[in-house]
Amino acid sequence: MRELQLPDGDRLPVLGQGTWGMGERRAQRAAEVAALRHGMDRGLQLIDTAEMYGSGGAEEVVGEAIRGRRDDAFLVSKVLPSNAGRRATIRACEESLRRLDTDRLDLYLLHWRGGTPLAETLDAFAELQDSGKVRHFGVSNFAPDDMAELFEHELGRRSATDQVLYNLTRRGIELDLLPWCQQRDLPVMAYSPIEQGRLLDQPVLQQIAERHAATSAQIALAWVLAREGVCAIPKAATTAHIDQNLQVLDLQLSEHDLGELERAFPAPNRPVPLEIL
Repeated sequence: MRELQLPDGDRLPVLGQGTWGMGERRAQRAAEVAALRHGMDRGLQLIDTAEMYGSGGAEEVVGEAIRGRRDDAFLVSKVLPSNAGRRATIRACEESLRRLDTDRLDLYLLHWRGGTPLAETLDAFAELQDSGKVRHFGVSNFAPDDMAELFEHELGRRSATDQVLYNLTRRGIELDLLPWCQQRDLPVMAYSPIEQGRLLDQPVLQQIAERHAATSAQIALAWVLAREGVCAIPKAATTAHIDQNLQVLDLQLSEHDLGELERAFPAPNRPVPLEIL
């Protein structure tokens, strides 16, 4: 599995498994657990979840999937801004650990910016790290101004990633946030890399997919993974979908392919507000 290097030298897989939408329907739970386990069997260690997903249900699904094989997973979860105070963050993390049935998270993120001073959340992250409940911490949905403020804090400069919306139709981060992170060797974690499926009917993706005997989703995901310093966490709720995502690691887009995608999905020519789903 290809990897990125975190600022402290640890490694982060470039491709993971997202869980947004999991844990919401009891009838789908067995299939969701099976998909996550199949992904781990195939080497997809990175699993991303959050206390918000399914009101904790997604964490419970992940907890069942990793039971008995915790060391096979690089586990990421997130705290809501409403729980971002110092004591509240620690309580939220402990609740996430309970639902995940584990003693530690590999990465814990502030889900998006709220009204709590960053210093409070960072103090909580540091306490969780010192206690061994969190190995790394970082942020999600932080715009360049937010990142600059984050890095004004000594603890903020220990952040491991910014997880943001990024795909062929959401390229605004290329003008400011992505270069900012690249200059600091800070990986960017891309969520919704195929725009929740809305990209799949685009003719140019279908044409390129035919040339590679691939799917439109695989081409869109391969484009994201070709970006320097970027990993991706697409959701895959079936074993077949997991296998298709893994095939992307061997898919090489040509300069001609990349040129076609650039013309069809140009980046904005001026900074735009950070987009969030």
